Amino acid sequence: MDYKALGLKCGLEVHQQLDTRKIFCEDPSRLSDATEGTFVRRLRPTQSELGEVDPAAVEEARRRLAFVYQITDNTCLVEADEEPPHEANREALETALLVSLMLKAQPVREVHFMRKIVIDGSNTTGFQRSALIAVDGTIEIDGKRIGIPTILLEEDAARKIAEANGEVVYRLDRLGIPLVEIATTPNIESPEEAAKVALTIGSWLRATHRVLRGIGTIREDLNVSIRGGARVEIKGVQELRMIPVYVEKEAERQLKLIDVAKQLNARGVTRVDLELHDVTSILASSESRVVRSALSSGGRVLGGRLPGFRGLLKEKLGPEFAAHARVAGIEGILHSDELPGHGVTPSETDAVAGALGVRAEDAFVLVAAEEAKARRAFDEMLPRIRAALAVVPEETRDPKPDGTTQYSRPLPGKARMYPETDVPPIRVTDAWLGALTSRLPEPPEMRASRLAKRFDIHEQQARQLVQEGTEETFETLAGEFGEATLAASVLLYQFPEIRREGLDVDRVPLGGLREMFRLMNAGAFAKEAIPQVLREMARSGGSAADAAKTLGLAGATREEVGRVVDDVIAGSRDVVTQRGESAAGPLMGKVMERLRGRADGKLVNEVLRERLLRELGKKEGKKVEE
Repeated sequence: MDYKALGLKCGLEVHQQLDTRKIFCEDPSRLSDATEGTFVRRLRPTQSELGEVDPAAVEEARRRLAFVYQITDNTCLVEADEEPPHEANREALETALLVSLMLKAQPVREVHFMRKIVIDGSNTTGFQRSALIAVDGTIEIDGKRIGIPTILLEEDAARKIAEANGEVVYRLDRLGIPLVEIATTPNIESPEEAAKVALTIGSWLRATHRVLRGIGTIREDLNVSIRGGARVEIKGVQELRMIPVYVEKEAERQLKLIDVAKQLNARGVTRVDLELHDVTSILASSESRVVRSALSSGGRVLGGRLPGFRGLLKEKLGPEFAAHARVAGIEGILHSDELPGHGVTPSETDAVAGALGVRAEDAFVLVAAEEAKARRAFDEMLPRIRAALAVVPEETRDPKPDGTTQYSRPLPGKARMYPETDVPPIRVTDAWLGALTSRLPEPPEMRASRLAKRFDIHEQQARQLVQEGTEETFETLAGEFGEATLAASVLLYQFPEIRREGLDVDRVPLGGLREMFRLMNAGAFAKEAIPQVLREMARSGGSAADAAKTLGLAGATREEVGRVVDDVIAGSRDVVTQRGESAAGPLMGKVMERLRGRADGKLVNEVLRERLLRELGKKEGKKVEE
């Protein structure tokens, strides 16, 4: 798409967890599965200082959910909201100030925490504590200035574990972990530029070496709009590679909704007033799973006509309406663009259409549920149905793994903010800022250039090491063992591969990596065994020596390598006969597989070529004799 012609505007809010204790108590900032009990809360919206009530909070309250909180071994009475917050963690505040100075922002001189109303259950208090740290920062991307209007310090939310039957389960381990929030100006003009901005900000954050690492420790909110559309916030994107996909698909979604509004206007639709009809008797014998489930529990099927909406529901407005119906606790809706289908027959579809007074260009929506809940679902859908006539609604949406999004709640506004009275203000002195200024980290680009020159690695590798925050580990390993290429490969390629397998390889400490390289250099195992050793260390939490012992990795002697090579050649004589010396390629893999990382590839290649030449020499000699 031509994003400039579309008038695409995008801004980011980058949230990074800090590697300190929790922000308002002494609990460690880590995730935990060691649950020690539960308690239940229900939350309700409150008024701001000016007597206003935030619309997002009102909608959350209409969901009528109960929240079950799992207590973990790293939570206390502060997370349970049974004790006031302690003083704000100074190390977290210092890190936020350091980030502000790195991004050329102006720190505030007195930090005041605010309460931000959030009643989706993600915080036991019904609000999140947040403080402005600095304003008016900037970064540069390909010669373009991207503004950083605000940098905040806030507490992370509880971790959602499950949701079913009007009940949401949260775990309190993540609640209270300090977050730095960096907001950009909305002058990002393409999906790729959005990813570059996120990558650059992430590089600056990791340059502090004071942030947590791993999936979920850094999350981005994407604010996206196009000309004629509206600002939509995509909340909590965790994978950098998915940022361009979410921006692109949101632009496509808004284009689609703008086109829907044009079609409705062309059809002369100016207002929708839903008149509900009970069509239970028509569908009493339906094979539809949704209908049968509702009727078996005493529910009804209600329907409403949508004048002029024919053909505009499937993959367009239908998912939008269904998401709003879920606010009332409805799993899903049925609509005419997908019927007949879902167990509803053509004759049943025609009968329902007749009962609802549907004409040629009309559509209809059905909700099957307990009657009061079904009526509530239509009440939730009606504002969204009417909004389809005019604009793309401003709203918050949740990211899905395929790059699409789904409606979450209305955009929150200023009515959700009011002062925090339990946390005293914190003075930011000239002396404090001066001390931090003298300790500013080396800028990422300068550091990458220095690493590339010093260790003779590719500049792209050096940039990637800096962007991922592993350059100090690389510098230690490469400097101590003289294995720069191997160290870069381990950190840039093997670590991500092991993470994708679900193993927490980031738990392997620098000391463990140094031990692994030391053992490899001493011949305890070959460099080809490093991925196996890393996996075992990540799995067990043990040392490199223990991992090598568990894996049976005793370094193979030259004689042992020779025996394995001879055995492989003996079992592959047809390959040797056909390919001669070039058989070394396919046979190398077989030998390495047999040795399972117990011999260096260079040694194996050397022995294999020696034995191949010997084997080929024997064959030549035999031919001469004949």
